[in-house]
Amino acid sequence: MLLGFRSLSQRKDRLQQIGAVSGVATPILAFSCILTAIASHPEFSWANSALSDLGVITGITGPIFNFGLCSSAILVLNFAVFGLFNYLGNSWIGRIGAVTFAATGVVLIGIGIFPENAVPYHYLFSVAFFVLLPISLFIITAVFALERRTKMAVFTLLIAVVATTVWILQFTIHYVSGVAIPEFASALAGSTWMIVLSYKMLKAASQRKTA
Repeated sequence: MLLGFRSLSQRKDRLQQIGAVSGVATPILAFSCILTAIASHPEFSWANSALSDLGVITGITGPIFNFGLCSSAILVLNFAVFGLFNYLGNSWIGRIGAVTFAATGVVLIGIGIFPENAVPYHYLFSVAFFVLLPISLFIITAVFALERRTKMAVFTLLIAVVATTVWILQFTIHYVSGVAIPEFASALAGSTWMIVLSYKMLKAASQRKTA
């Protein structure tokens, strides 16, 4: 029985490590493709464009951008399913947080599959992504707070506030004509959180292995 428990624990650690590696790889892949797409399209403007404008450009721009979204979305799902589900514990609120974050991966796939000219699907998936991201982080903040992991709770809350504030400011004072800046800022905030949490996951799995 002890052997079975140890085997199950090792399996959970391996899955958590897979999730963590996916969490680190996600922003590397996503931003590499986004920035490459931007570099290939000189007409792109941070102030006046949307990142999604890149998805309908012919040549290499559109395919690179959409590939980046779809492939990084799969990594987000790996991070949520294999990483978050194990790391956030068995509480109902932890599972809700993991499922909500996984949903951001699902809608991100939708953004990549349905580019900007696929009306209204692209718009719906885009709105869903930028709404679900902070919501999932607010839920996960509550998970960390209930588990008295204060530093992670505060860090996650700050990231959620940043991901929300860039959009509140955009809709209230309209600081840029396009939405590329709030899109990039929100995604960058979420990516920063993923990298930090992935490090925590790898560290926790490693410590259990040597215990």
